Amino acid sequence: MKGQNVKALNAAVPNAPALRGFGAAAAVTGESPVATLGSLRRQTLVTLRWGAVVGQALALIIVSQLLGFDYPLIACGLAILASAAVNIAVTLTMPLDRRVSDFEAYMQLGFDLWQLAGLLWLTGGITNPFAILFLAPVVTAATTLSRWVVVALGTMAMTLSFSLVFLYQPLPWSPAGSFDLPMVFKLGIWMAIFVGSTFTSLYAWRTTKESRKMAFALATTEAMLAHEQKLSALGGLAAAAAHELGTPLATIQVVAKEMSREVEAGSPLAEDAALILSQSLRCREILEQLSQRGDEGDMMHDALSPEDLLEEAAEPFIGRGKDISVSSEGHEVDPVLQRQPELLYALKNYVDNAVDFAKSRVELSAEWNADTLTINVDDDGPGFETALLGRLGQPYASTRGRTRTAGGLGLGVFISGTLIERTGGTVSYARSPMGGARVQATWPRDRLSITANP
Repeated sequence: MKGQNVKALNAAVPNAPALRGFGAAAAVTGESPVATLGSLRRQTLVTLRWGAVVGQALALIIVSQLLGFDYPLIACGLAILASAAVNIAVTLTMPLDRRVSDFEAYMQLGFDLWQLAGLLWLTGGITNPFAILFLAPVVTAATTLSRWVVVALGTMAMTLSFSLVFLYQPLPWSPAGSFDLPMVFKLGIWMAIFVGSTFTSLYAWRTTKESRKMAFALATTEAMLAHEQKLSALGGLAAAAAHELGTPLATIQVVAKEMSREVEAGSPLAEDAALILSQSLRCREILEQLSQRGDEGDMMHDALSPEDLLEEAAEPFIGRGKDISVSSEGHEVDPVLQRQPELLYALKNYVDNAVDFAKSRVELSAEWNADTLTINVDDDGPGFETALLGRLGQPYASTRGRTRTAGGLGLGVFISGTLIERTGGTVSYARSPMGGARVQATWPRDRLSITANP
């Protein structure tokens, strides 16, 4: 068992962190996850319109031929032919595999609303059960287009449907003109369409927005992890290059020494030989430093104690005016952890955030028993808002309630939590015994390739 061992990390570190955790994540996000411009393909609009043409034509045939109702068949057919003509014109003049602008989408979906209103005007207006189809273009816009398009199409749909309360040809019925609903019922139908359109549009817009955010956040997480893995791979490549270059460099040294002995002292050739020898010695020193870094993935470098892991996570943030301490304590033999880039990146994010918001002190602690390993990151800052605790870990959650601005707790904390979960752990957020915020990560011992020290 290893007793309490607290180290104050006070030495200045010359190298700043390559990525500033939550700040870096916020810089990556910008406004792109919620942008919807050009997210609807022209092919989709054409396909949906062809579906409407087929459905409307079948409805006319069934009503006239099977049910035997009388209505202006030619005028209705011309309205359907207008939709088919628009589709043919779009197909022949524009590439279907392109994404349309918001304005073009507004024009095409607006035409669909007017065409539907024309058919309904000919066949009973708001009393026609197919008046519910006013929802389709509005909901389509809500899931794929900008907010102004949704508002504009919603206003158009509600205006057209309201006009059909008063302006329409009789509903096809038998005998003709014998069916007429009271005005209050017609207004009720319009109100139902209005409420349904508003609710379904808001629901579709909200769920689509959340799914875009989640997809973007996951993609950013993958990019961050790939970046860390690339850095690790570059370190291994450097170590391998140092090893491979050692032999030819030694040959150059031997040849340079022989040249120095053979040539006359003080001659230009002797000076060149001495320069080659000195530079080859310098190259050897550089290669030795690279090979000693341990980035090539050797067993000694990949095996970390919990304390070593915390010290490596804290090292980039020393010298930023906060006292950072590391402690480790366990009730079983010391675990040996496997180095993982995603684990280090996640812990650095949490430490970066704690250092930004701490008043004077940050504590990193590791505790373990026979089954689990727990790492805590505590600071003495203002802590988390109570209302925020339930949403931490979600993409783009609000920042901590504080009097000064520092790193955020939006996409960055989502990335870190996702990386911790990828390594088999869970993350929780609470009030720290120091008075500030606590981030606690817990793993089963065997999920980090943990073994017991002999």
